[in-house]
Amino acid sequence: MTDPELLRERALAALTAARARTGVLTSSVDDRELTAQHSPLMSPLVWDLAHIGNQEEQWLLRAVAGQDAIRPEIDSLYDAFEHPRATRPTLPLLAPAEARRYAADVRGRALDVLERAPLRGGPLTDAAFAFGMIAQHEQQHDETMLITHQLRRGPVALTAPEPPAATTEGLAAEVLVPGGPFTMGTSTEPWALDNERPAHLRTVPAFHLDTTPVTCGAYLRFIEDGGYRDARWWEPAGWAMVREHELSAPLFWRREGGQWLRRRFGVTEPVPAGEPVLHVSWYEADAYARWAGRRLPTEAEWEKAARHDPATGRSRRYPWGDADPAPAHANLGQRHLRPAPAGAYPDGQSALGVRQLIGDVWEWTSSDFLPYPGFVAFPYREYSEVFFGPEHKVLRGGAFSVDEVACRGTFRNWDLPVRRQIFAGFRTARDAT
Repeated sequence: MTDPELLRERALAALTAARARTGVLTSSVDDRELTAQHSPLMSPLVWDLAHIGNQEEQWLLRAVAGQDAIRPEIDSLYDAFEHPRATRPTLPLLAPAEARRYAADVRGRALDVLERAPLRGGPLTDAAFAFGMIAQHEQQHDETMLITHQLRRGPVALTAPEPPAATTEGLAAEVLVPGGPFTMGTSTEPWALDNERPAHLRTVPAFHLDTTPVTCGAYLRFIEDGGYRDARWWEPAGWAMVREHELSAPLFWRREGGQWLRRRFGVTEPVPAGEPVLHVSWYEADAYARWAGRRLPTEAEWEKAARHDPATGRSRRYPWGDADPAPAHANLGQRHLRPAPAGAYPDGQSALGVRQLIGDVWEWTSSDFLPYPGFVAFPYREYSEVFFGPEHKVLRGGAFSVDEVACRGTFRNWDLPVRRQIFAGFRTARDAT
């Protein structure tokens, strides 16, 4: 897409959708809930709200339009690298009403900038990159706020319709992904972030991959077989985590009255056996895979299964093709407040027949978060570069909590292997030999 007016429309739609979702997440609870810290792992919701506005001001008003700062004195308060999440409630944060006014003021001015910007002639304005980056940033914080909603205690604040049912007739348990080269990453997706670039050839041997993510029912068999009591399946650091915190199941699960229950956005319900397992750390995913006689896929294997079309030899934008996501393709955008059952979304399957690679649950891979050959940090080192290394594991595919603007076949997420509050699950692989 190169037409400036179409780019303008796309950027406006993405920014508007993100702000509407922010509104839902911050208006569904009262001011006391907005300013509370519901977990030391997360910021108060009101911090995310003002941080969204501050990032938009810094990049769209100051960097793109060259305008003077509106509130320069708050820049440090909303610098994610200066203040860890656990300490943010102690800061002199903007109160909810003031945070809303600030974010709205910035948005009004940013839309004026968008209306006048040439959308060409510089790396921030080419293809409306800065506007797409800010829409993605807001949606990423919307996902963070949704995690906070899951962690909070209290009455139900969010509702959504149920996802579609599974269509599993004739569906195989795994597919064979052929070996050979494929194009990984992108050099052409206009709003792709720096860690997705550049496109490069990657070769992987043939392997088998689960057709769907691992379900709660399958994970229960691991639990009931003593998986959390057997050091054989665990990385040493993972086993230490299990013992230190006395873990026996995924986060938010508990056993009561002879059945397993879970808490989901304020609702307590039986664990759904056919739904992809959620809220497991990398260590738990890796332990399950070992117990099952399998392994987690590498990041390259995941992307080949998602994007490679053996009929043409090219890499698609998404598993289903190059078209933007539609509701029939994937469970995205907080449209539903849970993963769809394993085997749903047949219209979204890859050329190789793998389902639910986009949406539903983030999928842990075995890979460390590392730069691609030829990586260049842009527009700032702190987005990706400072996180490269063996401390972080790569997740792919997005979840029901992720908006389509922040989810592509090339999109890379990363987190510490201990993380359980994120909307993460996994699928397993095995060597073809």
